[in-house]
Order: sequence, then C-alpha cells, then structure tokens
Amino acid sequence: MKRTEKKRKDIIDAAIEEFREQGFLGAKTTSIAKKANVSSRTLYNHFDSKEALFEAISEIMIERNWSMEPVAYDPDRDLAAQLKDALWRYIGVITEETAIGLNRMVLSELIRDLDRSRQFFKESETHDYPITRLISEAMDAGVIRAADPVFATSQLLALVKNFFFWPEFFLGETPTPKDVLDDCIAMFLSHYQPDG
Repeated sequence: MKRTEKKRKDIIDAAIEEFREQGFLGAKTTSIAKKANVSSRTLYNHFDSKEALFEAISEIMIERNWSMEPVAYDPDRDLAAQLKDALWRYIGVITEETAIGLNRMVLSELIRDLDRSRQFFKESETHDYPITRLISEAMDAGVIRAADPVFATSQLLALVKNFFFWPEFFLGETPTPKDVLDDCIAMFLSHYQPDG
C-alpha cells in the first residue's frame, strides 16, 4: 500500500471511530486528524469536508454489503440448496462485526438527514445483490416463475434480513434458529413456483 493510500485509509478508519463515538454532528475533523496521526491539512487534501468523509464511508459500506461475488445458477443442483449456500455467505458478509459497525454508524445519520438518506438509497439502487444472478438464471431456466429478478431478490432478502441481520444490528446477537432460513427459502420458492 502506498503511503498516500495508507494515510487515506487511516483517515477513514479514524473517521469511522469518531462518527461512532460522537455521531455525525458531534464529530470534529481536528479529532479525526489526531486519531489518524495526520495534520488537518493532510485530512483536507484527501477529503474537503466532514460530509465528503461520510460519503466515502457510506460507499465503503455499500461496497462491503455487495462484496460477495454474483452467484450463478447450477442446473445440476437443487435450487433450494443453492439459495441456502448463497444466503449463508451473504448473511456472513452483512453480519460481520465491521459491517455491522459501519451500518450502525451510517444508518443513524441517514435517519437524521432525509436528503442524505435519499442520496444513499439512490446510490445503493445501482448495485445488484449477489444472488440476483442466481434467481434470474433460475427464472430463465424455468425452475421458478419468471418475474422481475431484482424485485424477487429484494423479497427474499427482506425475509432473511428480518431474522438474521436486524437482530444482530439492534441486539448484538442473532437468537434466530438457523433452520428459519429453510422456511424463508420455502416461502420464496412456494410463491415463485413455475406456472402450470
């Protein structure tokens, strides 16, 4: 990692810590610079404002949430098993400790600032969930009913997040039994049974 890249990473890491501790409004760029062991001038060479830092952190959060490689449909395997494997990987990505911390920090600010929230959701809409490809290709193969794969993915992930992400986000634990994932997949597949 180049020295400039390391300084940028140190600034972002320090900003995440400062935003977590103080909230966006209470965070100070001087404190962020101190935590990153850089001058305020160096900080402003990388980020021209506290808002720019927050946007960079939001982008990192979005990228982390979509960091899993798109999953292709395998016609030689049971679709439910493929969905289960892909969803466990996805749950692992979104409930990883750093990801949860980033989500808490960013979402608390989005609740406070409606304009920033709209911008964030506009940005996140440009990303496909990793299992969208799997669902789309299963639809093309006629294994499940043809529909909008992006919408179908959102439906399935809403179920999954309700049981496996939000408890972790709010409680710091996931009390949901693992076999609930089977129920989520069964509900999804039942709704998208092929016509006829």
